[in-house]
Amino acid sequence: MEDNIKISTLNDFIFCPRSIYFHNLYSSYDEHLYQSSYQTRGKNAHKNIDSKRYCSKKEILEGIDVFSEEFGLIGKIDLFNIKNKTLVERKNKIKTIYEGYYLQVYAQFYCLLEMGYQVKIIKLYSISDNKNYYIDLPGDSEKNRLFEVINEMKKFSLEDPFRQNQNKCNMCIYRNLCDYDE
Repeated sequence: MEDNIKISTLNDFIFCPRSIYFHNLYSSYDEHLYQSSYQTRGKNAHKNIDSKRYCSKKEILEGIDVFSEEFGLIGKIDLFNIKNKTLVERKNKIKTIYEGYYLQVYAQFYCLLEMGYQVKIIKLYSISDNKNYYIDLPGDSEKNRLFEVINEMKKFSLEDPFRQNQNKCNMCIYRNLCDYDE
């Protein structure tokens, strides 16, 4: 049986496939030693969700584990309102909606469907400025792209040719370790 892919790594893989390797390499170390302030703020934004202290309403599922056998995915969702069938992914500050954000909520969407929930609305919520960004439900092209990225992740090797994006590399917390850094 193949290993399942964590939903959170979809966004990381789109940012830089090599970052997942370094993230796993450092996972046993104290995060304060290597995480940037952006990551620390993002992690803090999820504390109430992760501890299930964000909302006491019974129709709100928070921080629940989700999975998809079809996609080979596992992860957590931030919030799902059973009553109005709304999936919410919270981010500390959204300036741009990146492809990785889309893939992350699409993965959560498909996990929830496979687990028997109906999802009618998907939104990203920017915590620091209290903004909602509504995302269209995925269609065939989005589903195919999700499968494509998952397959790329399964096949990825550090030895593979790598197309560097200097803007991303400049923001990467692992740039000092990466042999592609200029």
